[in-house]
Amino acid sequence: MSTHVEVVASDLRRAKVKVTPGTYMVDVLGEACKKLNLNSDKYELKYKQKLVDLSGPFRTSGLGPGAKLELVQKSKSASIVSIALDVNGQRYVKKLPSDMTLWQVMRQFETAEKSLIITGRGVPVGTNTGQLYYEAPVVNIMGREYSALEDLQKTLSQCGVNSGSMVLRVSFKQSEKTLYDAMQEIGQYLKDVEPDQAPAVEKTQPPSSSGTDKTPTHTALSAETSRSEPAAATSTNDEQEPSTGGKPSTGGSEAMDVDSPLSPASTPAIIDPLQPTNIFSAPSSATPVAAHIQEDDSIYEPTIAHAQLRQQQLQKRAQNTRLKSDEELAAEAAEEAAKLAQITKVEVKIRFPDQTSAVWTLTPEKTGAFLYQAIRGVMSHPEARFKLILPGPKTVIHEDDKRLIAGYRLKGREMLHLLWEEDVPPTVRREPFLQGSVASKAREIVVPEIPKEGPDEEEEVVAGPSVKQAKQDKGRGGGSSMDSEAVKKKLSRFLGLGKK
Repeated sequence: MSTHVEVVASDLRRAKVKVTPGTYMVDVLGEACKKLNLNSDKYELKYKQKLVDLSGPFRTSGLGPGAKLELVQKSKSASIVSIALDVNGQRYVKKLPSDMTLWQVMRQFETAEKSLIITGRGVPVGTNTGQLYYEAPVVNIMGREYSALEDLQKTLSQCGVNSGSMVLRVSFKQSEKTLYDAMQEIGQYLKDVEPDQAPAVEKTQPPSSSGTDKTPTHTALSAETSRSEPAAATSTNDEQEPSTGGKPSTGGSEAMDVDSPLSPASTPAIIDPLQPTNIFSAPSSATPVAAHIQEDDSIYEPTIAHAQLRQQQLQKRAQNTRLKSDEELAAEAAEEAAKLAQITKVEVKIRFPDQTSAVWTLTPEKTGAFLYQAIRGVMSHPEARFKLILPGPKTVIHEDDKRLIAGYRLKGREMLHLLWEEDVPPTVRREPFLQGSVASKAREIVVPEIPKEGPDEEEEVVAGPSVKQAKQDKGRGGGSSMDSEAVKKKLSRFLGLGKK
């Protein structure tokens, strides 16, 4: 059963598009833009002031027959999408920009997971032939499959994935081409599509079909060909052999970014100090990790050890203390300056407004102006004004020649917060902070599990010998006469919780 929806452009032009329950909304957008003579890559659909999910079919969109959709312009900067790649039941998660093609997405996961082979798989056919045939990847997005090279060159946005999270399920189908021939054809196709980014495919002799060849040798060839096969998300190693034409292969600017210090396969030969050493993606959940930790309420009940420690603190505060002299203050300042002079580097983590973060390694000569320059190099809107705040006293790090270590007393690892200035427009605030090529290298923050200590260990750490003595007295029967009510009353008196 078919119906139609009406798409209204900003100039009030209208286009009716016939749909069936299985029509994908990204196709509705494409058909409407075709009738209105517009580029569908620059627009998206809204229904009742809410963006329509373009990745799914009409039956799951929540739209009724004759629904009026609004055609609005898409943001010029790519949005960040959380992609979960499901390969034969194994799931890998990564945040990537929406302007990345499906082929580049698969190559990004291959680069991050060295044991993962998607775009260069080979499978032996027959017995004792030693010949490997190409297994082509098939990407399934919301029930829609993309398998041809032309389809795999579509961006996530062109497939309807513009925001939020999406699962890409990858399966494989055997082709009639050998692995060697398929790799050559893919390399040539990517050269024609992206001549500035695709490096030359390494020329390797095709595997022999004689029975003396061993299958493990061709499996290694499959992995090696997959790693050297061209894609925009990776770059050719400097030591790669040139193509048969005699010209060394070179990668584009985006390809070279992968061989930065952020890449797992990078080499520490030359490191740009303006580039961050680590980039972390925003939390996938709005609920803090600490909120998921379940603790027993008994750990918050005060013990005798807490009361004794509190009593010691009150007695210490009641004692008179002498103020330090000018000489003592000067000696402390000199000692602090000497400690700062011995610091060779610090790691500074900047938390951005969209909850992403990046880490820079700074040496003693680096200044506030250098840090501002480094941050602007990864921003999607470098012209927007911002300020850096130290936690605690909220000290502002200014964009000047004041040294970060000696001037602001940065030590070890520091956390800074980046805040927008008041004149930054809301449109800039809502967009992703990092550039698409930089955000694609972000990784999830792994929160380590803290081992739980037993109640006996905790009491010994808090109260020290007094708790041990109390345990010894209790073992000898000295504390057996004190019931629980008396303990609670004493604790309330020690901690000032009782009535005055």
